[in-house]
Amino acid sequence: MTDKFDLIIIGGGPGGYVCAIRAAQLGLKTACVESRGTLGGTCLNVGCIPSKSLLNLSENFHKVKKNYFEQGIEVSDVKLNMEKMMKNKDKSVQILTKGIEFLFKKNKVTYLRGKGVIFSPTSVVVYDQGKKTSYETKNIVIATGSAPASLPGIEIDEKNIISSTAALSLNSVPKSLVVIGGGYIGLEMGSVWKRLGSEVTVIENLPFITPGMDREISNEFQKILVKQGIKFQLNSKVLSLENLKSGVKIEYQKNETSVKNDILADKALIAVGRKPYTEGLNLSKVGVKKDDKGRIKVNKKFQTDIKNIYAIGDVIDGPMLAHKAEEEGIAVAELLVGQSGHVNYDVIPGVIYTSPEVAYVGRSEEQLKKDGIVYKVGKFPFMANSRAKVNNETEGFVKILADSKSDRVLGVHIIGPHSGDMIAEMALAMEFGASSEDIARTCHAHPTHTEAIKEAALAVDKRPIHF
Repeated sequence: MTDKFDLIIIGGGPGGYVCAIRAAQLGLKTACVESRGTLGGTCLNVGCIPSKSLLNLSENFHKVKKNYFEQGIEVSDVKLNMEKMMKNKDKSVQILTKGIEFLFKKNKVTYLRGKGVIFSPTSVVVYDQGKKTSYETKNIVIATGSAPASLPGIEIDEKNIISSTAALSLNSVPKSLVVIGGGYIGLEMGSVWKRLGSEVTVIENLPFITPGMDREISNEFQKILVKQGIKFQLNSKVLSLENLKSGVKIEYQKNETSVKNDILADKALIAVGRKPYTEGLNLSKVGVKKDDKGRIKVNKKFQTDIKNIYAIGDVIDGPMLAHKAEEEGIAVAELLVGQSGHVNYDVIPGVIYTSPEVAYVGRSEEQLKKDGIVYKVGKFPFMANSRAKVNNETEGFVKILADSKSDRVLGVHIIGPHSGDMIAEMALAMEFGASSEDIARTCHAHPTHTEAIKEAALAVDKRPIHF
């Protein structure tokens, strides 16, 4: 007898598993299909979580080796044990994936192992090790995520020419690493291997790094990374990669002069973005349409052209962020039971987990200028923040953009220590429509890094206290 569900979700990543748990909480008989063998998707298995583990561990190693001596902490004979570091990373991932399985059992979500294929708007077939099982369902959510993109004609072999997946599991430190792409993933991975001993060069087609970020923050970020020893070839187009036995030969061309150059490296990391993963789902057969970028088309309720088939996360338009997918998963589950699920896309924070961290929420100066919005700016540097000063973490600043007339906060951009955590305060403030004056008049504990937020809010009205 065919199993029947109220909802089947294809994909067990942050969007899919969160959607499944919320739907089950709301009383829907729910199943989640995942082909990887472990839950958590790219984020937990080969993305956000393992990369943050290596970022943290490599930063600790770098501090012990380079920074602590100047602060009176003398440690001799510091060694890197790559095998132990990778085991620590893998253990964290394993614990968290098992944790999702526990949450499924706790919330009575059926976990279906295998590849899910949509055969009709009410049926999903799961293929697992040669076995084919059909399931009936009232609703389907596509949450299959994304995969690393490459450059035309360049094959990622995960040996010398690698994606972020292989960059998280190298068994030795490459002497030299070329990162192709100056976005979040490339800069995070470049930072990891630079701190562990690689010579890192970033090649970016645009004349600046981190496209879409507030340009002032982006420029400051690059200056800090250059001080850390990362080299940049900006406004440069990669022409070819030649896989050699000893490494990779990268040919690139300066966009302004058309001058061609070569770089030899042990490894080349392709970090030019990600593409929606929708292959093999039978979408065209059941009538689910995609746009010219391969993303599934949905309406404001996340419905595809087939009203009971929904899509969330990286397969639809919007930033490819785990927390964005989670919010969409919860919204869909609530919409299915008649509640008013909603995602505020104006208040989705983004974070780059380098050292220092970079975080933002809302609009950049460039976006405000483009939209013709008159705004005020308040900035405060961490070098004037007492906690940052005593911790020797003085690089960067907080920048608040507020509407000139209403004083409502329109965007916040932070580069500095713990900015990934600090941005949450500003996301909450913006969600509730706070003005810069509201933030300026909110008492912040002393001494904390968050006082820089209060001071930046005061600076919007040109009245900072400590700068």
